[in-house]
Amino acid sequence: MKIAVDAMGGDYAPYEIIKGVEKALDSFDIEIVLVGNKEQLDKYVKEKDGLTIVHAKDVITNNEPPVAAIRKKKDSSMAVGIEMLKRDEVDAFLSAGNTGALMAGSLFNIGRIKGIDRPALAPILPTLNGATILLDAGSNTDCKPINLFQFAIMGSVYAQKMLNVENPKIGLFNIGAEEEKGNELTKQVYDLIRNSHLNFIGNVEGRDIAYGIADVVTCDGFVGNAILKSMEGTASVISSLLKQELQRNIFTKLGAMLIYGALKNIVKKMDYTEYGGAPLLGIKKPVIKAHGSSKEKAIFNAIRQAKTIVEMDVISHIQREIELIGDDISAAK
Repeated sequence: MKIAVDAMGGDYAPYEIIKGVEKALDSFDIEIVLVGNKEQLDKYVKEKDGLTIVHAKDVITNNEPPVAAIRKKKDSSMAVGIEMLKRDEVDAFLSAGNTGALMAGSLFNIGRIKGIDRPALAPILPTLNGATILLDAGSNTDCKPINLFQFAIMGSVYAQKMLNVENPKIGLFNIGAEEEKGNELTKQVYDLIRNSHLNFIGNVEGRDIAYGIADVVTCDGFVGNAILKSMEGTASVISSLLKQELQRNIFTKLGAMLIYGALKNIVKKMDYTEYGGAPLLGIKKPVIKAHGSSKEKAIFNAIRQAKTIVEMDVISHIQREIELIGDDISAAK
């Protein structure tokens, strides 16, 4: 298996990206292609079995207009990596760079799964009972009912493969649990999912997500991104508060020593970097978006995630599911 990694994308590129790649090569039986400016990469990269560098002189920054950047900068690390995936030179592509450019480049060059109108970002969120897949998490701010229905279908397949859940529980994010709650969009989506073959548990409120009552939560990208950032911020604040209080005086420090193992497990469970990145579900080949602030551990886990997506053949399973229920999707439109 060969995975291409955008070495120049993200806040801590290329150094942290390279560290994550090296750790992955030490841990997994895979090959990795680092895509980026060779002159810069040579300063940090050590010779390693399974590691190659493909030169790309340009970088797409987060401040650039996504569509214009991906079309103009054909020799950027992101564009070159996407093109390699399109030509089947690699099995998956990972980037911590500009999300909009990654989505636009994947759509233009690789294309959507037949039957899917809009791909979705699908991060895995840590919860009290394990993990929940949220989609869309930011790539589609304005959605139609059919889009959220398709997100639910793709999320169900992804949960089966990645969370090892046989019949994933699907929740629709809403402002209340009652069926009649919400706006016109959520009311229409509610009926679509309820009348499908999916294991629909109804509306899910914001406070329910962290408890993990649903394996998959579907919503539009505007709402999903707000949920994602809020949960990341809350986890960070709780972690900081724990450190602050447990270091307050000698007694709290002694107490911290006694519960250090439990605290470490809690922090690890709340850490988004443990879950890697977010695949662009609906794209015809595996494309994974890592968090822009990803460091070594997050990149390592994103590579592990990409490896699992390829091994579990997630894209083909989504394609087959869409083909099987094509009539339901057509009727929903």
